[in-house]
Amino acid sequence: MRLDQAVSRLFGLSRTVAAALVEAGDARVDGVPRPKSDKVSAGSWLEVTLPAPPAPPRVVPQAVPGLRVVYADDDIVAVDKPVGVAAHPSPGWTGPTVVGGLAAIGHTIATGGAAERQGVVHRLDVGTTGIMVVAKSELAYSVLKRAFKEREVDKRYHAVVQGHLDPLRGTVDAPIDRHPHHDYRWAVVSGGKPSVTHYDTIEAFPAASLVDVRLETGRTHQIRVHLSTLRHPCVGDLTYGADPTLAARLGLTRQWLHARALGFLHPRTAEPVRFVSDYPDDLEHALAVLRD
Repeated sequence: MRLDQAVSRLFGLSRTVAAALVEAGDARVDGVPRPKSDKVSAGSWLEVTLPAPPAPPRVVPQAVPGLRVVYADDDIVAVDKPVGVAAHPSPGWTGPTVVGGLAAIGHTIATGGAAERQGVVHRLDVGTTGIMVVAKSELAYSVLKRAFKEREVDKRYHAVVQGHLDPLRGTVDAPIDRHPHHDYRWAVVSGGKPSVTHYDTIEAFPAASLVDVRLETGRTHQIRVHLSTLRHPCVGDLTYGADPTLAARLGLTRQWLHARALGFLHPRTAEPVRFVSDYPDDLEHALAVLRD
């Protein structure tokens, strides 16, 4: 077989990476660099210098405009996350993060979890705004992680969806996993992780509805996937089938989805706490247009 194909198969590399190694002279056959299209045969000695593994993402203190601390004590910090901000660093993401923003204003985060997401007990999509809590103490990290896992946290979202849900109040119980054909999307698939979403219509407009959403589980893109499955995607959510014409009329460049409230027992005192976030300007504007 071709040299680049052999390097790819023997070392578990993509064909592109393998070809780049060969072209850089990092793959030698019997001690000699060879072109990637050269054929190799059994009995030859293949020596490959593999690239260094990518460095894990790290938290860089960086001021985040619009990131507002709603509440903070020695154990937790609740923030109002603006749009365009990730919860924590991840491969390929170079934008601002909640943990980076907290570090920039002097909040020390718990060391539980992977290095790039220490203290993070739940996440919001980059394009979703609203309330998010981060653990500052090790006690808070362990207690809150368990509370989220055991579904003891009241997670409330508001969403504006296309059309009118029928029935106006209901539950979607459908498993979610990665989309079989699109890496960046998720979907309802047989054998996926159990996912339960409760919704209740708050207000109806001619072309859309404002709904209150309560999550039992916390899968990636859960609300967006479940509402799209009902054929009522979040307005502005072009990834999951929303109407771009309606989004443009409302001035939306992202999904109308907001983490409205978060309630749980404080990890140290066991007293109930609840944090609420107002709609940001772009979502408030879209609502005003719908009401006109």
